[in-house]
Amino acid sequence: MTVNHLLEQALTLDEADRATLAGALLESLEPPTEPDLELAWDAVIQRRLHEVESGAVEGIPWSKVRKQLFRGLE
Repeated sequence: MTVNHLLEQALTLDEADRATLAGALLESLEPPTEPDLELAWDAVIQRRLHEVESGAVEGIPWSKVRKQLFRGLE
C-alpha cells in the first residue's frame, strides 16, 4: 500500500477520526518519554485545565493567535 493510497483513504474519514489518526501518527514519531516527565506534564495539564474551567484564565481565539503568528509573513 502506498502513502498516497493511505492518504486518500484517511481523507474519507470524518474529522474526529482524522484527528485521532493524525495524533497517533505524530505520537509514533516521538521517542518514548520518561515516566517522571510524563507525570509532570500530566500535572501541568490538569492545573491548566482547572484554571480554564474555573475562569481563572481565558483562552485566546485561534483567529487572533493565527494573526499574531503569521504577522509579517503573509
